Amino acid sequence: MPSLAPSLLSSCLQYCRLAVTGALATILLATSAQALNADVVVFTDRHHPVVAPKGVRVVYLDTAQQLTTLLNSNLPADPGRAAVVARQRLQESGAPLQKQLALAYQGIVDAWSLGVTHLPAVVVDSHYVIYGDPDVARALVDIATFRRARP
Repeated sequence: MPSLAPSLLSSCLQYCRLAVTGALATILLATSAQALNADVVVFTDRHHPVVAPKGVRVVYLDTAQQLTTLLNSNLPADPGRAAVVARQRLQESGAPLQKQLALAYQGIVDAWSLGVTHLPAVVVDSHYVIYGDPDVARALVDIATFRRARP
């Protein structure tokens, strides 16, 4: 009978491991901004790619710099002439580019006002943050677990 106890214990451990793994997988797949009933924003840049669930807003903080670099490329050396050319480019690109620039700078302001210090940053309800995890679903699970533990 002693040989039966280790195999029973092993089976029990294997079952528990499978149950926990299955539960975590279900949580990871089901967790999204809607499931948390929360406002989720991810702040990152092109050097810190993230994998985000559908419906999660991702703000790339380097977009403003990229758009500005594009607008300023190959400008004349004369500052007055360069200003005229830059304005022309901005006008020729029209409202869509102007809106992109406004959104890009708003994202920078939002990150600054929230006190974001590292990238990527997964922010929930402007209060909870997970830094450095490129897997947004996993970060959301961590935040949800923390929130459930707090009364």
